Amino acid sequence: MKRDGRRQAIMDFLIEARAVGLDDLADRFGVSKMTIHRDLDDLEQAGLLRKVRGGATIETGTRFESDFRIRELQDADAKTRMAAAALDLVEPGMTVMINDGSMAAVLGARLPEKAPLTVITNNAAVIDRLKGLPRMTLIALGGEYSAKFNGFFGVVTETALSRLRADLAFISTPAVAGLQAFHMDDAAVQAKRAMIGAAERSVLLVNHRRFGRPALHLLADLAEFDAIITDASPSVEIRDAIAGAGLQVTIAKD
Repeated sequence: MKRDGRRQAIMDFLIEARAVGLDDLADRFGVSKMTIHRDLDDLEQAGLLRKVRGGATIETGTRFESDFRIRELQDADAKTRMAAAALDLVEPGMTVMINDGSMAAVLGARLPEKAPLTVITNNAAVIDRLKGLPRMTLIALGGEYSAKFNGFFGVVTETALSRLRADLAFISTPAVAGLQAFHMDDAAVQAKRAMIGAAERSVLLVNHRRFGRPALHLLADLAEFDAIITDASPSVEIRDAIAGAGLQVTIAKD
């Protein structure tokens, strides 16, 4: 197998398994460990994976989030259920903010079901999906484009948000630790914070696997959100801590 095909196969395997060992990859492709090391180095440089001792993973770390192209292929069922639960909070005529992220992209694609709506977003996937649709007013936030997050960020984005108001903001996060949400990218945090500040109500969307995982930058206290939606129950300890703080978590059903 040639280099490009091997690297694509490594990513396909990681999308399915989430983590893989160096020895397993060398055996699987019949190449040396040094060759696999080079493959993983280049894929890490491209932001597609994170090297760990003895292998690689696409799971988040305190400073790592996998590329949007990878995340949009993961957890389809969980995202579909969470999007349905979030959509229940949307009413025709609302102004809704949608942040970056693959979970938010799934929700954004379903928003026309609640038309007419005004949608404010920095999510390029949502912009592509909603542009030109009847009974949907789309406000696409400008800014510096990030291919990794497939969204727009920076001063231009934040300034635009400071001049807008919405009924509802949907905010996704890759990490929740204790009673706080985190993110590994400061620019993403600033855009999300601006949305929270501009919306009458904010809803946090978080995969259950992301509970108990910190990231570099604090995003918000969980108490700042009016609702928290996840796809499955977190651990008993985490659930009890959240309940003890007087917060409720909605588990998206089939």
